[in-house]
Amino acid sequence: MTDTAHTQLATLSQALQAFERGDHTATTLSTLARQQTTLLAALPPRYGEVLLNLLDRLESSALFSEESCSFSQKDLVANLQMWMDKARGVVGQG
Repeated sequence: MTDTAHTQLATLSQALQAFERGDHTATTLSTLARQQTTLLAALPPRYGEVLLNLLDRLESSALFSEESCSFSQKDLVANLQMWMDKARGVVGQG
């Protein structure tokens, strides 16, 4: 894969870490993630679908002041991290 895909994955990973620290909102993370078009184009289509689903759920979870059984931010962040780990494996193969 291209260096740009690697760079965009690193940017997305840093943004997730910033979200976990409370430095980014869910909306900021989601917007940034959706802008990583080169990364998404470098991955199989299913990766984009999964990422967008996770981002939609993360944004929805921000509407709740406490953890909701349907929208656990902790679980969504863990799933986003797993997505990035798998994407890193795919991008690294190129």
